[in-house]
Amino acid sequence: MATIFQHYDDTRQAYINPQDSTKPIPGFPKRCVTTFSENIIQKFASVKGVQVITNLYSANGILPVYEINYAGHRIAFFLSRVGAPACIAGLEEIIALGAEKLVMFGCAGMLDDTATQGKLMIPVSAVRDEGTSYHYLPSSETINADPHSVEVLKECFCRKNVPYVTGKTWTTDAIYRETPKRIEERRKQGCLTVEMECSAALAVTQFRQVPFAQFLYGADSLSGEHWEPNDLIEYGLKGAEIYMTLAFDCALCL
Repeated sequence: MATIFQHYDDTRQAYINPQDSTKPIPGFPKRCVTTFSENIIQKFASVKGVQVITNLYSANGILPVYEINYAGHRIAFFLSRVGAPACIAGLEEIIALGAEKLVMFGCAGMLDDTATQGKLMIPVSAVRDEGTSYHYLPSSETINADPHSVEVLKECFCRKNVPYVTGKTWTTDAIYRETPKRIEERRKQGCLTVEMECSAALAVTQFRQVPFAQFLYGADSLSGEHWEPNDLIEYGLKGAEIYMTLAFDCALCL
C-alpha cells in the first residue's frame, strides 16, 4: 500500500473533522494572527482591553485565544504550537471557530546571512520536507504562496519602512537532522531560511480556501561553518512590537 507521499487522497470529508469537536462562535473575529513565541503572545495578552474569547485544547494544555481592538477592528490572536502537525491542528480549529483570514509569523534559521541579515523574510514558496502537507495537497517538491498574499505583505512592509527579502524557505520536521549535506542542498535550491511549519500552513489554508500570509524573522544562523544561536533564545521578544503590529496591519489588508 502506497504512503501518503505517493498516494494523495482528495476526499474532502474526513472521518474526524475540525467542526466535529470545534463549534463556530457567533461573532468570532474574521481576522486572526498567530505566532510561535509565548513571550510575544504574553506581552500582547497583557495589553489593556485584550480579552480571552475562547480556548484551544489538547493533551499539551490549554491555549487561550485572545481578542484585541486594533485600529478599530477586532482581531483574534493565539499561540501556535511548534511543528507542522500541531500547528496545523490549531489552524484547522481556529478556522472552524470562524476565522476567515490568517496571518502567521515566526522565527527561522538563516541559511544565507548575506541575503537575510537585518531583514524580514516573505516566503514565496516552501520545500515540503515535512509530512503534514501531503494530507492536504498532492505530492510536489515545493508549494507556492498565494501571490496576492505576498503582495499584501510587501505593500505593508514598504508602507512601514520595514526591510524585507522574498524567497524560498525549507520546511522540515527534524531540526536535529539538518545535516551539512542537506543544508547545502537546500541552499543550492535557493532556500534562504529553514523552519518547521510554512509548507504545511500553506497547504491547509489552500485546502480550506482561507486567505493566508506568513513572514519570518531571522533567529539562529546556519550560514557559516558552525551553528550560531544568535537571538534564538529570546524567541522574538526584542522585536515583539514590530512583528505583532505588522501582522495586525497585514491582517487588515489581507
